[in-house]
Amino acid sequence: MADLATATRKSALTARGGFSEVVLTPAPAASRLSLRAGADALPGLSASLGVTLPTRPKTSASNGKRHALWLGPDEWLVIDESEADLMAAATTSGTLHSAVDVSHRNVAVVVSGPGAEVAINSGCPQDLSLAIFPVGACSRTIFGKVEIVLLRLAEDTFRVECWRSFSPYVFGMLSEGAADAGH
Repeated sequence: MADLATATRKSALTARGGFSEVVLTPAPAASRLSLRAGADALPGLSASLGVTLPTRPKTSASNGKRHALWLGPDEWLVIDESEADLMAAATTSGTLHSAVDVSHRNVAVVVSGPGAEVAINSGCPQDLSLAIFPVGACSRTIFGKVEIVLLRLAEDTFRVECWRSFSPYVFGMLSEGAADAGH
């Protein structure tokens, strides 16, 4: 008789957050600014925010715990992991811009380990190989049914930003992807 494959039943919350190939860590609280501005405002905003706003697609810039992620020709997500008041900083730029504090809208999960790419690619169709998505690369993309902002922090570490209301879904999908990365 032929060997029959059987599914192994596991608890819905089994092994969430840590696997042999991937570690999922909820990122600490951070302040976040959704920023829109024209090219003429970039020098003033960069000086006020303490980080140079990148001008090329799929790039980011960092200064300590502050990151500026290029999302579009006139759009950035600025993240400060020390929870500094980014709105106050942007206000001092003396430039015409639009800034919205989205600190409480977003949360982040840090995905790290040798299987991090595989875990994220379980729900994201983007090529995350180092040659195409190097350290410092960022993009707004999809993960399953959810929009995310993805930042590569190191060769095997990513920051996945998503809306707070979608975070259980994103964390659950990442957990499934992390489990698959070990196979």
